[in-house]
Amino acid sequence: MPIRITGLNSGLDTESIISALVSSYSYKTSKYKKAQTKLSWKQEAWSTLNSKVYSFYNNVGKLKLSSAYNMRTASVSDSTKAKVSAASGATNGVQSLEVLEVAKSDYLTGGKISIKDASGAEDKTKTVSSASTLSELGYTGTGTIEVTNKETGKTTSISVTGDTKISDFVKSLSDAGVKASFDEKNGRLFVSSAKTGTENGFELKSKNADGDKALLALGLAMTSTVSDTGAKVNDDNNWSAASDAKIKLNGAEYTSSTNEFAVNGLSVTALAKTSGEISVTVATDSEGIYEQVKDLLSQYNSLINEMNKLYNADSAKGYEPLTDDEKDSMSDTEVEKWEAKVKDSLLRRDDSLESLISSMTTAMSKGYEVNGKTYYLTSFGISTLGYMNSAKNEQYAYHINGDEDDSATSGKEDKLLAAIKEDPDSVAGFMQQLATGLYDSIDKKMKTSTLSSIFKVYNDKEMASEYSDYTTTIKKWEDKLSEQEDYYYKKFSAMETALAKLNSQTSSLSGLFGS
Repeated sequence: MPIRITGLNSGLDTESIISALVSSYSYKTSKYKKAQTKLSWKQEAWSTLNSKVYSFYNNVGKLKLSSAYNMRTASVSDSTKAKVSAASGATNGVQSLEVLEVAKSDYLTGGKISIKDASGAEDKTKTVSSASTLSELGYTGTGTIEVTNKETGKTTSISVTGDTKISDFVKSLSDAGVKASFDEKNGRLFVSSAKTGTENGFELKSKNADGDKALLALGLAMTSTVSDTGAKVNDDNNWSAASDAKIKLNGAEYTSSTNEFAVNGLSVTALAKTSGEISVTVATDSEGIYEQVKDLLSQYNSLINEMNKLYNADSAKGYEPLTDDEKDSMSDTEVEKWEAKVKDSLLRRDDSLESLISSMTTAMSKGYEVNGKTYYLTSFGISTLGYMNSAKNEQYAYHINGDEDDSATSGKEDKLLAAIKEDPDSVAGFMQQLATGLYDSIDKKMKTSTLSSIFKVYNDKEMASEYSDYTTTIKKWEDKLSEQEDYYYKKFSAMETALAKLNSQTSSLSGLFGS
């Protein structure tokens, strides 16, 4: 905006006069800017709510499937021998289980090693540590040790010299894909395969005589191939060979390289060998189904309460978005409260929101037929509290009689849990149909149209078009305002020029007559 210096000759407050003259144009510009701001806030409000509706829509979609309610629980007669869980495909009843073998890793516990003196005897004044070198253990030479990882089939060669530290050797083993560690307190190396099972074991052997000596010095020698007189196998190390896990379920034998088995809907973890058969009992997970229903209602209540609150929001009549000048005349707290008042009312009495609420509440109150009998949520002790007893904006929320977490209904008979225990199939069938009805009610609102995009429950296309129209209209009125301001500034500038000329002439005449 150009800087204008006016009123020097006339003494008039030209800025104020022109502002008054163009006030109708300023009002129009401000009016449309406020309307556009309010629309953008409404778009944000709808976008936030739509995300919640879409998330609920997806969750409800999963509950249309029978597997959502086909829950099983499994218990074992001896939990120290095995852990068992049941998926939806498991069969109810008692099954026999026998753990024949648990899976193990190849495991080598090294012999105790120590620092050697010049004669090769143990130097009891020194303690071996990870930083100790092989020369301190009495080893000299340049050897090669091979590690074969059976899982990958890869063989890694490790070069060892007198300068090799125990920590270096441990790292080389780890890099080769086996587990290795050194216990300084006990002076022993521990090496094992990374996974259980015979196919995942490892081999550790020397490739030359110096390699044999190195293994001996490290306490890892298993066979004597050392040619030096007096050399021997470490007599206090221990080798535990890898094994596969084996179980017998209902008489059939299964093998696994891990201790995990998946058989006919059961997930079995072998913990220890059994001396005979133990029993596995599979039953309907009544509590799990109950929690599934409870979770659906909790999600529904949270969403419907929020939508109801938005629809029934207090009127913000007389409140509009503030201009920068209006904000400057208010404190930050006042501005925040003002804008919150406007934003809270954006979806008040919104037609799209009313239609969505109506569709969802209708789906929840309908009856659904299962095996020739019509059920309602009330059939299972699930109902709303009614307008008189419910909290504000919570008249559509559902409560389960006997739910210990719900103070409003905890003292009533728990018909839902009783129905699940007595006839889980009927409860599951009803909940599937209810979820389908609820899903479909939202799905219809999310279909694309000329006014809305796919998966939107509000007219996002229409709003985007309105926003664009506001941008065009605001530009038009800003241009008109600028034109009018320029017009009046030119007029007043011409007047100032004329007055300046008149003043100059008057001064000349005064000077002439005065002389």
